[in-house]
Amino acid sequence: MNATPAAQAAMREIFSQPEMWRQAIAQAAAGAPLPEHGAPVLFLGCGTSYYIGEAYASIRNEHHDGRTRAAVPTEVPYIDDGETVVVLSRSGTTSDVINMAKKLRSTHRVIGLVGTPDTPLVDVCHDVIDLSYADERAVVQTRFATTAFTLLRTAVTPLGDALIAQAEQALRRPLPSSAKHIVFLGTGFSLGLAREAALKCIEASGRWAEAYATNEYLHGPISAAGSDTLVWPLSPISVDLAAAITDTSARLVTPTLDPQAELVSVHRMAVAMALADGRDPDRPPFLSRSVQFGSPQPIHVQRHQQIP
Repeated sequence: MNATPAAQAAMREIFSQPEMWRQAIAQAAAGAPLPEHGAPVLFLGCGTSYYIGEAYASIRNEHHDGRTRAAVPTEVPYIDDGETVVVLSRSGTTSDVINMAKKLRSTHRVIGLVGTPDTPLVDVCHDVIDLSYADERAVVQTRFATTAFTLLRTAVTPLGDALIAQAEQALRRPLPSSAKHIVFLGTGFSLGLAREAALKCIEASGRWAEAYATNEYLHGPISAAGSDTLVWPLSPISVDLAAAITDTSARLVTPTLDPQAELVSVHRMAVAMALADGRDPDRPPFLSRSVQFGSPQPIHVQRHQQIP
């Protein structure tokens, strides 16, 4: 299948990521209203936004920047009184995110990262970070999510030209041949990105894709591997794990770039697989840009003070 105009637009968005990341780094340096150093954070998002939150939480925890956790809005087990709430939504109209932000804004500082200004989410946040320069036409998120992550990540640990150069390399390097079954592995912040990589392949191409913590792959999931499997770790893995994977006849990708840059190559592969299967990666079936409900869904959370 030749790329439709919509699919071509999606590829232009994927290839624009290095420039979007430059803008995000500059935006963070200019003083975007992000959580204060040391503040505990609850990150809320759905789908792609949730996985970006997982990666952000891992980086923030690793650098001792404040206890951070990520959750989908309908599955928040508890709320600590001292938490800053960060919400991420490209459309600014996702019902679950809006409902939870509205519920918490009277007791917690709520920071919103949005791709579309003048949307309902903006009205229920105390601080808003406008990422409309990275908004997308495609239903499947690519550059908006990675741009948001760049801003969040650089606020914890400075990023610069090296990451941009690796993103550009990810846009040029050859892709692995496609497979019917794709497995992504990650550890630390790359685990959230691995889950996002699997979601991209599922959304765009409809193929069977999974993601696991690196060492967890041997605890069961490897039994589904075979000659139609491609295993793509986003971070380096041990020699023993690599040998176990190749023993299944699965093909193994060796990561050579920062996990965030590896994700850019995954974006390209997801589009290539979709086109090979006659599927439009820009407008996959059954998906919409925003999930909205006619009436608010019930959200029940337990509030308690943080234990010292």
